[in-house]
This record gives sequence, C-alpha cells and structure tokens, in this order.
Amino acid sequence: MQNFKNLEVWQLAHRLRVRVYDLVGTFPREELYGLRSQVTRAAGSVAANIAEGCGRNGDKEFARFLDIAMGSATELECHLLCAKDRGFTSGEALGSFLPELDRLQKMIAALIRTVRTRIRSGALPRSHQQPRANSP
Repeated sequence: MQNFKNLEVWQLAHRLRVRVYDLVGTFPREELYGLRSQVTRAAGSVAANIAEGCGRNGDKEFARFLDIAMGSATELECHLLCAKDRGFTSGEALGSFLPELDRLQKMIAALIRTVRTRIRSGALPRSHQQPRANSP
C-alpha cells in the first residue's frame, strides 16, 4: 500500500477535479442534474480510483483501478467536448483545461504500463519490499 497523496498523477487528477467545479458553475441551471452532474462525477472518479487502487492489496488491483481511472478521464473529456458543442462553456475555458486532462491521461497510461511490467516481472512494488541492510 502506498500513500496516494504522494503520487503526481493523483495530485494532477485532484487539481483538475477542483477546477471542474469552477467550470461547471457556468453551465445552465437546467443542467444541474444532467451534464453538470456527469462532468463532476467523472472528474471525481479519476482521482478517487487512483486513490482506491493505492489502498488495495497488490499491483493487479492497482492496475485495475488505474484502468477505471483512465476510463473516467476519457469520459470526462467526452462530456467536456459535449458541453463546448452545446455552448455551455467556451473553447477558451476548455483551452487551459483539455491540455492538462491530456497530460493526466498520458500519466495514467504510463503508470498502468509500469505497474503491468512490474506484475509480469514478479517484482514487488517499492512499498512492499523489505528495506536493505547497510553493508559494511
């Protein structure tokens, strides 16, 4: 088990989640239970699944939760593009958000590759390895 708050990928997911609340504040009131809800739920799911995977027992489960986080990040992108096309937000507002979301997706993909490589090699994650004794 590792502390999710130390992962750069979680930190970025969390920052984007917080920014989403400002972004959806511009959506029409009638979208409160529609697209606005879907966007905030998807953004929350990314950070939450990274965190939950860190708290699980082993790399196989961690990889599975990272896959779910990636799906949620892609869902978030899809919803944001729809919001732009419907005129709920501007291209300008998304202009600073979407590149960060793309960076997050790349970071999640890289972490998935790393964890799966570790699984295939049979290596223990750093958090499960025994500390090395200092040799004279």
